[in-house]
Amino acid sequence: MTNFIPIFPLGIVVYPGEQLNLHIFEPRYKQLVSECIQNNKPFGIPAVIDKKVNEFGTLVEITDVEKRYDNGEMDIKTKGLKVFRILEIIREVPDKLYAGAIVNYPENHQRTNRNLQKQVLTAVRELHQILQVSKSFPRADEQLHAYDIAHHAGLSLQEEYELLHLFQELQRLEYLKRHLNKVIPMMMEMERLKDRVKLNGHFRNLSVDNF
Repeated sequence: MTNFIPIFPLGIVVYPGEQLNLHIFEPRYKQLVSECIQNNKPFGIPAVIDKKVNEFGTLVEITDVEKRYDNGEMDIKTKGLKVFRILEIIREVPDKLYAGAIVNYPENHQRTNRNLQKQVLTAVRELHQILQVSKSFPRADEQLHAYDIAHHAGLSLQEEYELLHLFQELQRLEYLKRHLNKVIPMMMEMERLKDRVKLNGHFRNLSVDNF
């Protein structure tokens, strides 16, 4: 399916199922959001990386208007629906302040592997333990998808975008597994280095046997 959607480019990657809170303050996006609320329509958030609007993004729906300000600004809650691919950006839409795009929606395969998913979750929690951070997930472990885990895995913006346009769940899980298998040993070594730095200058009881 191909259709036209209003777009709200942002320097983030949004995933299907993700809950995203936005403060709307620019006139063009106040118009965009107001019209989407009035017409009960979604809008698209394509990822902006290095000041470039990228080819892929996520269609989102507005789930709640948390607050309206006297100057027309809004705090809204949104939820990611599905990934789109931009075929053409329409920078000037008649009678609109915002831009739009002609998009299609690549087929997204959700078939998963429970063992692989458990490996990824275990690795994510190991990373969190090393970093001494506490994160919780929105659903029970067996219900989690790669999209739910990705923002918690220490990916760069570019890596999050690369995962966005993998259209098989198994590919997404493998991507996360490779990333975590690479980053966890690096983080462990950094923690050991921190421990060695802390020891420097302290009184230590050292001896060398057989000398």
